[in-house]
Amino acid sequence: MPSPDLASVMVDGPWTHREISANGMRFHAAEMGDGPLVVLLHGFPQFWWSMRHQLEALAHAGYRAVAPDLRGYGGSDKPPRGYDAITLAGDVAGVIRALGARDAVVVGHDWGGFAAWATAALEPGQVRAIAALAAPHPLRFRNALLAEPRGQLRASTHLLGFQRPWIPERQLISDDAAQVGRMLHAWSGPGWPDAETARRYRAQFQIPHVAHSALEYYRWLLRSQLRPDGVRFTQAMRSPLRVPTLQLHGALDSCVLPRTAAGSGRYVGGPYSWRIVEDAGHFLPEEAPKQVNAEIVRWLDELDRSR
Repeated sequence: MPSPDLASVMVDGPWTHREISANGMRFHAAEMGDGPLVVLLHGFPQFWWSMRHQLEALAHAGYRAVAPDLRGYGGSDKPPRGYDAITLAGDVAGVIRALGARDAVVVGHDWGGFAAWATAALEPGQVRAIAALAAPHPLRFRNALLAEPRGQLRASTHLLGFQRPWIPERQLISDDAAQVGRMLHAWSGPGWPDAETARRYRAQFQIPHVAHSALEYYRWLLRSQLRPDGVRFTQAMRSPLRVPTLQLHGALDSCVLPRTAAGSGRYVGGPYSWRIVEDAGHFLPEEAPKQVNAEIVRWLDELDRSR
């Protein structure tokens, strides 16, 4: 039985919960289906359960779908360090290898999408294709922050606020993680989230060390720009990706603006597809699951026919 702290992430369903040892870490994941491997990566402030609709749709379409909790989230290990893009890519590649697959399609939302871009660039042998949901190419996002102070920079004030030590962690978990609920509502389209969804994400964020781990990703994003690891990452991301890439973005996304994401195609040298999901905000895997699932399954079918 999971500890009370982890009970909120061990959600029952048609999937199977499992542990995966990879990259010196223990990852919790939900798995469903048989066939070619598709790894589903959640974003902030969520955990694997945000990909539940995609787990079921992909399993029913003939794929083996695995949705892990990222390092520092949910039921996965929460080490004091390692929240940089290079390590994150190593985590994803390690999970693919640990699952016994030669390569995988990586589908990621928000920070999971950032991880998909990074893994395709840094671990290309492990990635067959990527789908980035509400996640612009990392260099496109950085450029938008610098070039659009009244656009993406204004929409990313939370990123700047997260740079302070310790205070943001305390704010996020105070009052039953009420701030997490406010962010979910602020960044989504009308009518989402429902009470159960908000409750689950607020509960998950109160698991010890989750808030700190989640914020460390954001701190690395800004603080690494002039450090050797950040320079190395930037250089790696400048080479156009050669893997097929699908990019989906919510038309109502107020966290990562659609025009920011739309500039990502310049960093892709392989087949590239861009789709806007109408009436959806930042959390489109849950806000518009039927449309998102249809787009992903259709794209995967096209990939398989072209092999």
